[in-house]
Parts: sequence; structure tokens; C-alpha cells
Amino acid sequence: MVFSRLRRLLKDFATGEDLTPSQTAVLITLWKDGASSTSALAGAERIRPQSMATIVAALDGHGLIRRAPDPDDGRRQVLTLTEAGRERAESDRRAREEWLARSLQDQFSERERRVIVEALSLLQRLTD
Repeated sequence: MVFSRLRRLLKDFATGEDLTPSQTAVLITLWKDGASSTSALAGAERIRPQSMATIVAALDGHGLIRRAPDPDDGRRQVLTLTEAGRERAESDRRAREEWLARSLQDQFSERERRVIVEALSLLQRLTD
């Protein structure tokens, strides 16, 4: 539950008011994972393809993504980030990291931060 709340908090943390948290999440996904289709993004975000189409249209309207025909399936489009999209994704990610680092620094002692790092290491071992 704690990880879900932290994830939601980071997802809702916006550096600009022109994108919704869902649009920012898709932007970050394209930045991290590379080119994708609308249907693959919908599956990754666990939303309906129609909802993802709305998100993609908004990102396209902001000039953050580029659409190209899928060479393997002419009915689909491949979505990639434009240079502006890449810069925005990197900026948003940096802002989230800075917020998290600042919050950890402000709210926890050095000893508590070491405990958090150790706990994260143990949890990583669990997931590996």
C-alpha cells in the first residue's frame, strides 16, 4: 500500500500544468521503453484503447510525440518522442527525483535514510 501511495504521489507530481498525470506517465513510458503503439501503451497503463487514444492525441497536440506507420502492420501506428517530448520527459523525471531527494532529506534523519536504503536493497533482492 505504501508503494502504491508513493507511486501515485510521484505520478501526480506535475512540473507543468499543461499535461495530466496520465499524459505524463505515457510520456515517461515512451522515454524509458522507446517506440510503442497505442494499444501496447493502453495495455501497459491498464486502460482502454479509446482512453489511450485521447491521451496520445493530446501529446500529439503538444508536439511531444511523432506517429509513423508500423512497418509490420499498416493498420497500426508507431509512436515515438519528438525532441521536445524527450526533453519534457527528462525534465519531469528530474523534477520528481529532486522532489523525492529533497523530501527524504527534509523529513528523515541520516540514520532513517540509511534504513530506507537498506530496506530498498532487501526488497530489490526479493524482486530479483
